[in-house]
Amino acid sequence: MADKKSPPLARAVALDLLEAVLRRGRPLDDAIPGHPGFADLEVRDRAFARLLAATTLRRLGQIDAVIDAALERPLPGKAQGVRDILRLGAVQLLFLDTPPHAAVATAVDLAQARKHGPHKKLVNAVLRRLGRQGRALAEAQDAARLNTPDWLWEAWVKAYGEPTCRRIAEAHLSEAPLDITVKEDAAGWAKKLDARILPAGSLRRPPGGTVTDLPGFGEGAWWVQDAAAALPVNLLGGVSGRRVIDLCAAPGGKTAQLANRGAFVTAVDRSEKRLARLSENLGRLSLTAELIAADAATWRPSQLADMVLVDAPCSATGTIRRHPDVARLKKPDDMAKLTGVQDRLLTAALEMTAPGGTIVYCSCSLQPQEGPERIESLIGAGGVATREPVKPTEVGGMKELISAEGDLRTLPCHLPEQGAMDGFYAARLIKT
Repeated sequence: MADKKSPPLARAVALDLLEAVLRRGRPLDDAIPGHPGFADLEVRDRAFARLLAATTLRRLGQIDAVIDAALERPLPGKAQGVRDILRLGAVQLLFLDTPPHAAVATAVDLAQARKHGPHKKLVNAVLRRLGRQGRALAEAQDAARLNTPDWLWEAWVKAYGEPTCRRIAEAHLSEAPLDITVKEDAAGWAKKLDARILPAGSLRRPPGGTVTDLPGFGEGAWWVQDAAAALPVNLLGGVSGRRVIDLCAAPGGKTAQLANRGAFVTAVDRSEKRLARLSENLGRLSLTAELIAADAATWRPSQLADMVLVDAPCSATGTIRRHPDVARLKKPDDMAKLTGVQDRLLTAALEMTAPGGTIVYCSCSLQPQEGPERIESLIGAGGVATREPVKPTEVGGMKELISAEGDLRTLPCHLPEQGAMDGFYAARLIKT
């Protein structure tokens, strides 16, 4: 909940973050550390600035519809900065319970500071009107549909049917909880962290707070990892003492799982910066892996692996509840490039795996092109691999997470009573 005492500076930073995403196409998680003033904010105000930007992106369709209803005439194209200020004001009034006078006054101040002085009266009038009527307008909206870009809605309806598509979109309206993978003693850490244990063993806490301040973080007892993202490693079975290659490994959640289970892990990622972060994470956790900075599609090991995990680059549409900017940044044209990369990685994984070895391909995408269609393409083209269906026991007994083809398919609307989960796809292949 917003606080009327939050200084205008936090709102100014939120405006910068919003513009970075919507005007310059930067992911929110990249824009935040790249902002020169974000780290200088107090802890509470950093959280408020991020909440403002993230909630605006999450509810952008609704917010824009309400703003348009309150305008007497459309804003000119060159006034996008004014629209962003209105968006920040509207999100506070409609969804964050900010006192109306604080939301309106700080928006007017932002307009003046950003050289939109001629529009100050408009900002004031529109937001005052939304303070009176905005909640009623928002409650009458079809929130799930308005906040989902057309191309995603149409793709999900085709893939899953309209009722499931709607449930997916509704799940995206809520902030994701904090999921944790522990090295050992899940029950003990659940008690210390005031968390619940999910069916497949992940711990879950409500969102909010500072992760690094939680018990066990500094001593390396656990790491943050969505419950769905923790499942693909289970499909490799027993990995202790086995040679496992983790392709596109950073930031390293799956690498940590494999190392913690006793595998000899080679983690490959093309980004040295991301590998450095992976190394830091492993250091905190007192886990080890061989780290290789290379293009996973062309790099080859000196010795064939028993198992290869392909954590493929993808559109990340399964993570929209955690990363609401994804819905605004990804476009249908991205699919062709991404699926080409995924096919090359699958081919590389086959070449890295010993005969009879296991390959698990996974992506945090809801798009069929980045999941089952890639596997069908590989097998249909005569790839030297066969599909091995996922067993319910490998995913915490949750049969609903297994597709008709026997693959793992989690949706954001799964586990609704427990806070849902990311959308993830995984298929297990055996090299013949």
